[in-house]
Amino acid sequence: MPDYRRAYVAGGTYFFAVTTYLRRPILTDPRCMAALRTAIDAVRRSHPFGILAWVVLPDHLHCVWTLPDGDHNFSLRWSLIKQHVSRGCAYWIDNRVPTTQSRIKRRESTLWQRRFWEHLIRDEQDLSRHVDYVHYNPVKHGYVTRAAQWPHSTFHRYVREGIYPEDWAGGAVTGGNCEFGE
Repeated sequence: MPDYRRAYVAGGTYFFAVTTYLRRPILTDPRCMAALRTAIDAVRRSHPFGILAWVVLPDHLHCVWTLPDGDHNFSLRWSLIKQHVSRGCAYWIDNRVPTTQSRIKRRESTLWQRRFWEHLIRDEQDLSRHVDYVHYNPVKHGYVTRAAQWPHSTFHRYVREGIYPEDWAGGAVTGGNCEFGE
């Protein structure tokens, strides 16, 4: 993968997949969720971005962001978010997991996988497919049988705004709430 080049487009809309180190299922822990919300709020204040969709699962998250006109630096935003969350979770996270000399040298926490996946959204159809993917992901991974059952998702905002019916990707269930992008 040394020839991989990220697609930096100022004002672009991107899909992201971010994973925990060794796929540790810790992201939906309430302490981690609180640290993630705090980190996102802090980073958005200093480096704004729009949140179109978001889902947090135990070992990874997916989201779709829109960057401001003239700005393409999503990598800085992810670096800052990961740092904030790592610091916010340092007091309780079990750091006795296997690590590497490279991670030690780079002073990387044992919370996040080093890299992330991004995809530049090309058009409205691509955007719609990726937003649907984000919201369907908890069903895909077997955490729930219906998208409405997963609480850590912007799916519930989409239902409130009339974009999705409540029974999209399954039947109607109430009670979900995700503060990301609210």
